[in-house]
Amino acid sequence: MQNLWNDDQAKKYKTDLELRVYSSQLLGRNPSLVLHGGGNTSVKVTEKNILGVKEEILYVKGSGWDLISIEAPGFAPVRLKHLCDLAELKQLSDPKMVNELKTNMTNATAPTPSVEAILHATLPFKYVDHSHADAVVTITNTKAGKQRIEEIYGNKAIIIDYIMPGFDLARLCAKQFAKQATDKTEAMILLNHGIFTFGATAKESYQRHIQYVTMAEDYLKQQNAWDLKQDDVKQTADVTAAILKLRNDVSATAGFPVILKTSSNKKCIAFSQRNDLKKIAQQGPATPDHVIRTKQLPMLGTAVAQYAASYKKYFDKNSVGSDKVMLDAAPRILLDKELGFIAIGKTAKDADIVEDIYQHTIDIILRAEALGGYKALADNDIFDMEYWVLEQAKLKKGGNAPEFTGEIALVTGGASGIGKACVEALLAKGAAVVAVDINPKVTDILSQANYLGIVCDVSSEAEIIDSIKQTIQRFGGLDMLILNAGLFPLSSKIAEISTQDWRKVMQVNLDANLIYMREAHSALKQAPNGGRVVMLGSKNVLAPGPGAVAYSASKAALTQMARIAALEWGANNIRVNTLHPDAIFDTAIWTDEVLNARAKHYGMSVEDYKRKNILKTELKSSDVADLAAAMCSKLFAKTTGAQLPVDGGNDRVI
Repeated sequence: MQNLWNDDQAKKYKTDLELRVYSSQLLGRNPSLVLHGGGNTSVKVTEKNILGVKEEILYVKGSGWDLISIEAPGFAPVRLKHLCDLAELKQLSDPKMVNELKTNMTNATAPTPSVEAILHATLPFKYVDHSHADAVVTITNTKAGKQRIEEIYGNKAIIIDYIMPGFDLARLCAKQFAKQATDKTEAMILLNHGIFTFGATAKESYQRHIQYVTMAEDYLKQQNAWDLKQDDVKQTADVTAAILKLRNDVSATAGFPVILKTSSNKKCIAFSQRNDLKKIAQQGPATPDHVIRTKQLPMLGTAVAQYAASYKKYFDKNSVGSDKVMLDAAPRILLDKELGFIAIGKTAKDADIVEDIYQHTIDIILRAEALGGYKALADNDIFDMEYWVLEQAKLKKGGNAPEFTGEIALVTGGASGIGKACVEALLAKGAAVVAVDINPKVTDILSQANYLGIVCDVSSEAEIIDSIKQTIQRFGGLDMLILNAGLFPLSSKIAEISTQDWRKVMQVNLDANLIYMREAHSALKQAPNGGRVVMLGSKNVLAPGPGAVAYSASKAALTQMARIAALEWGANNIRVNTLHPDAIFDTAIWTDEVLNARAKHYGMSVEDYKRKNILKTELKSSDVADLAAAMCSKLFAKTTGAQLPVDGGNDRVI
């Protein structure tokens, strides 16, 4: 494992806490050490309180922070003596422990301290580093894991049998460390959990961590259990229809819409096609911490009802005598010879996290198999973590989810103007959004898990079909379709328009939308909350003007298509509504030159021209986008076939 410590960079960090930030980020940069909030680090310092009295303070990673991006505010300052005193108690419930941690912080605005704060406090070293290193976990998750760890580290590491994180673990570690530690002790291994290292300086603790993980990696190499053979990936047929049905089934079981991410990672796909999956993939996660993201077991195949029934048995078996309420029984990982590897989550980010975690789990399982056989913890230990109140709190702390959480929208013409505003409005409501546009910049507008930009020429039927397939591959389905892309050609009267210009406008403004509707229908009718389509028409449908025959006719035909779709698709629980915007001036169509020319034509200033409506208000793309998003919301749940103007009031339309 590469040692990333750089003395020149470290000199930039002056205080103990700053060095703690630096070395924590180094750990976080290696996903084989920590993933998505995993691991924790600390430093002990002396500070004066408001009364001028010196106190020993433990700065420990706060809940909700990732080591890769942690900064000083991500560490919670807790009075060290109180933490050490707590370790002397015989018992302390988890809620009371959290209360003690919070009420003994010296900064009320700091994040909640890690549940392992007491453990960090009891270790008699200034710096403490903890990770769930893949190599260490691999070795401990074998039939002779403890003996192998003893063989690797000898008397330099204290070994602790698995016990769930929290007070009991802290108390046990404090006792065992005091009993076993010698002047040679440089690490502590928690079986099926991870590794702790410590030191007098940030550099010493970090470099020991790298050293001891490297020792585990070297052991795996010596045992011919490091290099993994990449199995061939078998090509499968188009599975789009199967993915749509799967999402519908999983969402129904979960009780909420879910995102499905079909992996393109060859390692994951090859693993899903192995013949021994029932043996190696049905034992449990590599470390119990992962269960809140991945569930105890992946689902093999597509029988969601069968998986849910098995999960209920798992819950009933392990909840006897408790008042626990079962979580949703839907899987978070699917392994199937035809569909490959699919990660499932409430959001796109959740699905990405599941995929990341299981990619590492695959390596751990396969290396453990090569080392004598993968052996996860018993299901009661996994259950205790899954239903641990403190772990559940991490997932719930975000409050109520936005309305479109778990739902997927596709917006055409999404790189600018009304389309871009629709993308932003739908993202704000929690949707995963696909924006398609002929402009290549559509791929770079945003860099986040719930956004996908696709370069697509909507005049190409093949590219339209491909954009829908990419949407389903990335997010698992389609709930909302916003048909916005269109051409507004130069003014041309009927006697002057060319057949070529007429057909080009019809191809983009009408034909492309028919193809999108037709190809998206199978996905929309399987949307968990019902499909929704919003057409972007035009004021010209209701109040056309001379010189815009192709545009006006195409938008009128589009509106008629929407009305017919509302009639035909209501039985599929798909709503189809239309917006008719007018004079939206913050789009690419309205250049300064065009605005000045139109204002001059009417004998107005530009500002007065922008407000040339009954309400004397200026309209923006966001006004249209907000209404488009609202039409997809519960507010319009009982409305289909509607046409609404967004024009500030036009006397000809009224």
